[in-house]
Amino acid sequence: MLSVKNVEITSEFWKRYRELVVKEVLPYQWDVMNDEADIDISINPQGDGRNQKSNAVANLKIAAGQMDGHHYGFPFQDTDVYKWLEAVAYSFEYHPNPDLQQITDRLIDLIADAQDDDGYLSTFFQIDAPERKFKRLQQSHELYSMGHYIEAGVSYYEATGNEKALEIARRMGDCMIENFGLEDGKIHGYDGHPEVELALVRLYETTNEDKYLELAHYFLNQRGQNPDFFDNQNKADGWDNELLDGMRDLPRTYYQSAEPIKDQQTADGHAVRVVYLCTGMAYVARYTHDQDLLEACHRFWNDIVNRRMYITGNIGSTTTGEAFTYDYDLPNDTMYGETCASVGMAFFARQMLNIEANGSYADVLEKELFNGSISGMALDGKHFYYVNPLEADPEASQGNPGKSHILTHRADWFGCACCPANLARLITSVDKYLYTVNDNQILSHQFIANKTQFDNGIVITQQNNFPWEGNIQYDITGVETATSFGIRIPGWSMSNYSLVVNDVQQELTPQNGFVYLDITGDTHIELTLDMSVKFMQSNNLVRADYDKTAIMRGPLVYAAEQEDNSAPLWLYRVDTKQEAQVQYESELLNGVVTINLAAKKEKVDSDTSALYHELTIKQESDVVFKMVPYYSWANRSDGQMMTWINY
Repeated sequence: MLSVKNVEITSEFWKRYRELVVKEVLPYQWDVMNDEADIDISINPQGDGRNQKSNAVANLKIAAGQMDGHHYGFPFQDTDVYKWLEAVAYSFEYHPNPDLQQITDRLIDLIADAQDDDGYLSTFFQIDAPERKFKRLQQSHELYSMGHYIEAGVSYYEATGNEKALEIARRMGDCMIENFGLEDGKIHGYDGHPEVELALVRLYETTNEDKYLELAHYFLNQRGQNPDFFDNQNKADGWDNELLDGMRDLPRTYYQSAEPIKDQQTADGHAVRVVYLCTGMAYVARYTHDQDLLEACHRFWNDIVNRRMYITGNIGSTTTGEAFTYDYDLPNDTMYGETCASVGMAFFARQMLNIEANGSYADVLEKELFNGSISGMALDGKHFYYVNPLEADPEASQGNPGKSHILTHRADWFGCACCPANLARLITSVDKYLYTVNDNQILSHQFIANKTQFDNGIVITQQNNFPWEGNIQYDITGVETATSFGIRIPGWSMSNYSLVVNDVQQELTPQNGFVYLDITGDTHIELTLDMSVKFMQSNNLVRADYDKTAIMRGPLVYAAEQEDNSAPLWLYRVDTKQEAQVQYESELLNGVVTINLAAKKEKVDSDTSALYHELTIKQESDVVFKMVPYYSWANRSDGQMMTWINY
């Protein structure tokens, strides 16, 4: 079957990010996890208080008997190391680094030494609570943690050929098979935080051993079969003997365990859990043809994308539980929008594309890549967002406890540091998100310049200056047998684009967001997308955005900052009838296209003005309102930011 052989990213935009991860992010994160970085670890936005250090590598050393001490951090602290290792593995494919590989090879040795003889590995329980292994799965993150290693181990094996890395993953999978299932004497349950399901499918793909796919399928089908499972475990373990404060009292929907997946109708609970679960469902459904799982994927996708997603692709409307709330509840200044959730939506979209060619999946994937995910990292690669708001004000964050989770500057690190390495592994693996291949068909759905070789000899060279310009060129060579080539027409350009093939204008009707060409020989394609500035509005059931507009150009959502527009930002009204002025500024924010809009600004009331007064005619002046790409905000001064603007 046709498959991708090699992808070289040539996009200047993404090459900068991928090199930034190699040169700055990975060394920085390694120092942090070894407690060698000169930083102030920020308190998690949830106020958990774990803000002294990382200790992630030290925990592994203690479990391996190389150090004395107790576990520090969350029960899932190991995953910071595993996601970092996975990011490194992907980076080796485009930036080999023998010195770094010596470090990671030694890390694999350390992880192997920390692993128990039966394949179990979760350092908190090995060090401080061995009698509680698998006894409190609602909170323990044991399978979640081992799932993250499995992903890392598979990736590291594929990048380096390190057999030990894969063997650790196999032993973890075998440990789970020994302990979980419907057989007598096994645990009829699953982890409170989905993740292991998608990891086990990756292990199945690499080993071709059905038992790992079957276990993933079991975990999904078992979820919610006994809604009392977690409560029963908690009572047996000691009701008040919590691993994470307050977790026992959250509703079952928080864990997607109130009922079987086939009966769950909406995307409820912790946003990251939801999208990791959905990724696993799509992955398993593709291989097993489980229609119940596939139908659940469609339900969850439609609910998230059509009723519970921010315009940037961020998800999670409340800081309480980092969770979804209800349809159309999308507040901008108290939202959560966790970076990990955007990364997880990219995973989900990719797996849905592997099942069916539907442009809406690729549209959301693009939205996540260019907006909701990379906003989680500063342009220096050393500061991060856990929460990604669409409106922010330093005074509000400092003075209102309900907005204290909204940071207006990125932090060095977090007590709960799930996001930084998660984003790093997405960026270093972005080459795997450009094409979807099925049988004798190639789908090109992301406009990230690249040169890609396929195993049948086809070479596709895509050239562009995206996301700043919309001229996309393809040169396809090495075609020996007729091949179907699908190109996504983005939803934001569906009404205005042109397609020229070998100098002949094409008039093709898109099918579910793709136009299809039969490629029989060397082919040159020119796709021109609509890069005009668009004034967007939300469904009027979204109260927070009613009578406001958000600005988009191509795939990018734009934001206004106090750096460019004097505060308060809510006193501006942009003129949607006047033409926007677009300019590329090479010295600003590593090079961005800025948008200047004609606007009116109301005069600021004085401190002596009455707090309330009769309605009067506004005193307004004509001004220019400047906006920058949302992903780039908070890289200059600390000030207000807004994406939804009065008009």
